[in-house]
Amino acid sequence: MASDAARDMTWDWAPDLMKARAYERILLGIISGELAPGERLDEHDLTLRYDVGLAGVRDALGRLALESLVVRRPRSGTTVALLDHKEVDQVFEARRLIEPHCAALAAENATQEEICAIRGAFVGAEAAIEARDSLALVAMDQRFHAAVVRASRNPTLARIAIPLQHKASRFWVFAMERDTPAERLAEIQRHRAVADGIAKRDAAAARTLMLGVLGAPETVGSSSSRLRAGGARGGK
Repeated sequence: MASDAARDMTWDWAPDLMKARAYERILLGIISGELAPGERLDEHDLTLRYDVGLAGVRDALGRLALESLVVRRPRSGTTVALLDHKEVDQVFEARRLIEPHCAALAAENATQEEICAIRGAFVGAEAAIEARDSLALVAMDQRFHAAVVRASRNPTLARIAIPLQHKASRFWVFAMERDTPAERLAEIQRHRAVADGIAKRDAAAARTLMLGVLGAPETVGSSSSRLRAGGARGGK
């Protein structure tokens, strides 16, 4: 059932399972542009590229289809979803509504283990910035935001928020190509401030700081124009 698949997608998906590793590797391939928008995906090629099993690849593609990151059509196979300028704006708008509330709930409900996961998400970020390792930074960002929404202790919000984060990351990777190291570090520090607010159990601060991470409404509203101006890969 779809509901069972969605539950696995955001809450019960154990990170040490082989299927989860296949999912994470293919997801990062899509986010980074290594798997380009519109590219046709061959299951056997993916097993070789990411050193994962065929069953894991099939599970991963099913999960990614639920997130609308890949498109599966009978007899046509599976392709990477295109970048849609209008959808980018909608995704950021939705995140601004959901994630600050999740951060506030995390400040109230997170366990110490969850707080450690949130605060530890960007360990090594300075080295990644120096190495211009965008993929590592994206993986850190994914861990941070997923840890926050899970710490809200609200699985329904998590099931909504995590796929939105994945879609937004495709834009963030493109935007990072223009950032200076100082700008990247400032972005990381904004995330760390959210973690501090959650650790201090300050729900109001966590909410406000997460809004700062996600950007002002006028910035979010200009996402599509920035994509068009930069000629983002696969844009419509």
